[in-house]
Amino acid sequence: MGLNYKKAGVDIDAGNKAVELIKKDVQSTFGPEVMTGLGGFGGLFKPDLSKYKNPVLVSGTDGVGTKLKLAFKLDIHHTIGIDLVAMSVNDILAQGAQPLFFLDYLATGKLEPEKTAEIVKGIAAGCKESGAALIGGETAEMAGFYRPGEYDLAGFAVGIVDQDQIITGSEIKEGDLVIGLRSDGLHSNGFTLARAALFDKAGYDYTAEVEGLKNNLGEELLIPTKIYVKTVMALLEKFKLKGIAHITGGGLIENLPRILPDGLKAEIKKDRWEPQQIFKLIQQAGEIEEREMYRTFNMGIGMTLVIDKNDKEKILKELTEMGEEAYLIGEIKAGAQDTSLEIK
Repeated sequence: MGLNYKKAGVDIDAGNKAVELIKKDVQSTFGPEVMTGLGGFGGLFKPDLSKYKNPVLVSGTDGVGTKLKLAFKLDIHHTIGIDLVAMSVNDILAQGAQPLFFLDYLATGKLEPEKTAEIVKGIAAGCKESGAALIGGETAEMAGFYRPGEYDLAGFAVGIVDQDQIITGSEIKEGDLVIGLRSDGLHSNGFTLARAALFDKAGYDYTAEVEGLKNNLGEELLIPTKIYVKTVMALLEKFKLKGIAHITGGGLIENLPRILPDGLKAEIKKDRWEPQQIFKLIQQAGEIEEREMYRTFNMGIGMTLVIDKNDKEKILKELTEMGEEAYLIGEIKAGAQDTSLEIK
């Protein structure tokens, strides 16, 4: 008998089964703006523009990085999709945009419908948390390209903001204050260094029970990235936020300076919050210098807000009432761009 696509390594029937398994989760993210179901060549989305004077679309794209290695090792796949959504929606949120819709791309060597369904379940959960519709995606079965049991994820989000409400950081001035919103752990960056420190250098097992951690080591590292959309959008309805920085790869040292005008720097006081135990464990395991930790990891702060000092008490009170752990972590001062952030 001759070859067919399945014998060559691509199972179309498995792909169809995966679509059936994910349909309910995907459709749970739909609002009245979604005009198509699964299976179309493109996703149609009709936004309600009535509340915008001059609407601007804001887009962002990202992946999950080597955090996927943990999902493979532990065979846990229902949270990694939350990370995928969070990395993009938190980025566009930094410009004041409300996420509208999200699309994902999943590539693997051999499609496993049940595993695919678990991944998409997480993506749908992240979309619902951020108010975005999961209007499309692509599942690519690429035989021989990926190792058995492994896959890669990418995605992008599109949001909307009124032009005069776009947050650029241009209004930040000396004397403004920096509020930090607590992270849920590593989120989705720094995992190459974390794995090298914990597993290669220190020799921990992925399922090790470590004092001070609520979960085993692998599960602690897999805690999904926090989505800040609801919190920040609620704040924007009441207060002026001069700048927002999503603390991802590059940590506080690289990300907060991205929104500062020339001639200004941020002075961050590290004694204003306590990083989670997992960061201390990584630092000790890898004998990592403190500045390298703050340049690689979020160190317990997943999002920063730059505000007018006169709004400090009201914003902190509002955040507390919303259930957020928020800290006054720093101040904007005059300074050269090459020293745009100091951690003391």
